[in-house]
Amino acid sequence: MPPDLHGRVALVAGATRGAGRGIAAALGEAGATVLCTGRSSSGPDRRRSDYDRPETIEETAALVTSLGGVGVPVVADHLDHEDVRRLAALVQSEYGRLHVLVNDIWGAERLKGGPADWNTPVWEHDLDAGLRILRLGVETHLVTSHFLLPLVIREPGGLVVEVTDGTSAHNASLYRISVFYDLAKASVNRLAFSQGHELAPHGATAVAVTPGWLRSEMMLDAYGVREENWRSALENGAPPGFAESESPRYVGRGVAAMAADPLRARWNQRSVTSAELAREYGVTDVDGRQPDSW
Repeated sequence: MPPDLHGRVALVAGATRGAGRGIAAALGEAGATVLCTGRSSSGPDRRRSDYDRPETIEETAALVTSLGGVGVPVVADHLDHEDVRRLAALVQSEYGRLHVLVNDIWGAERLKGGPADWNTPVWEHDLDAGLRILRLGVETHLVTSHFLLPLVIREPGGLVVEVTDGTSAHNASLYRISVFYDLAKASVNRLAFSQGHELAPHGATAVAVTPGWLRSEMMLDAYGVREENWRSALENGAPPGFAESESPRYVGRGVAAMAADPLRARWNQRSVTSAELAREYGVTDVDGRQPDSW
């Protein structure tokens, strides 16, 4: 049976694009009310993101609503303590609690550079750029959890999903791009573990989830394709492994299924892939497949 999250309130931090938008959409498919946060907005309170791309939180919220949920766009810079404090106050006043918190804030895709920039040793790496990667990829998650976890533990059963790149086991054995990127992605896995320790006495669960090769908006643009014709990229320079890539909705459907699982506490402190969740819950990507690029 498809997951049923009617009556549940979720917040996806970093819902503007990529995995965040995919997770928000899948929660909407299941009927949840989803607060979609980020800096990129079509409204008067638009902030400048590190990408300055066209996607907005309003588009994500509209997608959530079109799929059967209730999408609510909220502009927030997750490095700004007052922004996130106001966000928590809004959730408290409008909904009283939070059933699902998804920390998918990143924003450092350009800062990490392309393949030619990878493997730059820390003493040669641009220090300001490296520290910005850590702020965007780790500090944002900590700020968000600090202000919103009190609403997650208001009643037993809350779920916190930390989105990263690579499982704990994968990242423990491989160097990832640069010291700064490596540290950011490993830290988010550990953050799920440590939050899970603190949440367990309150009947809440924290889990780290990594997508596979994600066909984000930026990835599709890089290969000059759209989601409708993404396989064309395989004929235009994409490596063979791209055949096992996944849409952002795939990881979202796994998260939605986990959120609806009354036994979701079994995932506490774990680090899993979108493909593992898909196999466990029988969900598929939008094309009916269960890709596993890992």
